[in-house]
Amino acid sequence: MKISTKGRYALRLMLDLAEHQNDGFIALKDIAERQGISKKYLEQIIPMLNTPELLRTNRGFQGGYQLAQSPEKYTVGMILRLTEGSLAPVACLAQEPNICERSDSCTTLYVWEGLYKVITDYLDGITLQDILDKERENYANNYVI
Repeated sequence: MKISTKGRYALRLMLDLAEHQNDGFIALKDIAERQGISKKYLEQIIPMLNTPELLRTNRGFQGGYQLAQSPEKYTVGMILRLTEGSLAPVACLAQEPNICERSDSCTTLYVWEGLYKVITDYLDGITLQDILDKERENYANNYVI
């Protein structure tokens, strides 16, 4: 499994919104500038994330985006599924139930199911708040006298 630029940038966009959640609505141009991502590329990603459960939007002057919920409500897995689709390591696990004609006799299926569980548990166990907390912890421990 390889996470695309779209998935990585979507996570950075959501982290930027989480980090600036007390600043009101954030314009894409500001996120693009802080994150070093082209505004045009963010404009391609934002429609995937722009649902009432995830983002609030405001148009016009002072417009932009903000998280609809607190950062601990968003998992990395949730964001990546929206941008990448399934996180399944093999195609037969991307749909539920598994409709592969070989699933009953596949000797390696348990390997892929185990990998999928590890990936899912790991990515669904990390929230935007967890990442922000880790960043703050690293920043606090990085001092020079």
